[in-house]
Amino acid sequence: MKKALFAARLALVVWVAATLSGCSYNKFTTQEEAIKAAWAEVQNQLQRRSDLIPNLVETVKGYAAHEEGIYKEIADARSQLLAAKSPEETIEAANRQTSALGRLLAVVENYPNLKANEQFNRLMDELSGTENRLTVARMRYNERIQEYNAATRRFPGNVTAKMFSFKQYPYFEAPPSATAVPKVDFGKK
Repeated sequence: MKKALFAARLALVVWVAATLSGCSYNKFTTQEEAIKAAWAEVQNQLQRRSDLIPNLVETVKGYAAHEEGIYKEIADARSQLLAAKSPEETIEAANRQTSALGRLLAVVENYPNLKANEQFNRLMDELSGTENRLTVARMRYNERIQEYNAATRRFPGNVTAKMFSFKQYPYFEAPPSATAVPKVDFGKK
C-alpha cells in the first residue's frame, strides 16, 4: 500500500513538473519570436542610418576635406556593421558607428557655412528621425530581452530553459562614449 501511494505521489510530481515545463517551453518560444521581431526592427533602423551616413559624409567632405581620419573611421564602422553576423557583433559595430558619427558631428561644429547648407540640414533632419526610431527599436528589443531573460532565470522556468538549452540574449547597451557629457560652447561663432 505504501509503495502504491509513493508511486502515485511521484507520478503526480512528474505530471506537475511536465505540465509546468510545457507551459514554460511555449512561453520561451513565444518570447524568442518577439525578440527576433524586435531585433529585426533594430536592424532595419541601423540599415536606414547606414544608408544615410554616406550622403552626410559626402556633404561634409565638401567643407572639411582634410578630415580624412573621421571619414575612414565611419566607412570602417559601416563595413563592420554590414559584415556583422551575430547580435553581439552588430551591437559592437553599431556602437562604433555611433561613436564615429558623434565625432563627425563635432567636426561639423567648426564649419558654420556647412550648418547653413540646405542639403546638410535635410540629411541631419533625416538622421535625427532615424536616431529616434532606432532608440525606440532598441528600447523595445531590450524590453523583450528583459522579459525573456527574467523568465528563463525564474523557477520552474529555469529548469525548462536548461533542459531545452534556451540561451540568454544580449542587451543592446549604449557605448561607453555615450555616457560622456556633451560639451556645449555658446561662445564659438
